[in-house]
Amino acid sequence: MSGLSSGFGVWNPIAWALLFVGILVVSFIVRSFGNKGYKRGTGQTKVFLSGNDEPETSNGLHVRGDHLYWGMIDGLSAYYRRVKAWHTGILSDYAAWFVGVLGLVFVILVLAR
Repeated sequence: MSGLSSGFGVWNPIAWALLFVGILVVSFIVRSFGNKGYKRGTGQTKVFLSGNDEPETSNGLHVRGDHLYWGMIDGLSAYYRRVKAWHTGILSDYAAWFVGVLGLVFVILVLAR
């Protein structure tokens, strides 16, 4: 099989199509070994919310990120209090921090040479 040579490699659409079909075949074979006892419309399809029933209103489904990361934030609370003061919410400040840190990394890499 010959393909299109770009100087960096060979692009052969037929080979890629065959690879894609092969991956699909392997995927369906792996899927066929799955659990045969799955039934739609039963309790198996219910949303799992840590063992709790799903609330009737969508307001009960909203889980904020601070609940999800509570343990980490509580353990690192001294760090977060200090860092929170640096966050202004202004995009240009974040861009300046990014450029400054990138410049510092560049200087370190040049000096380490």
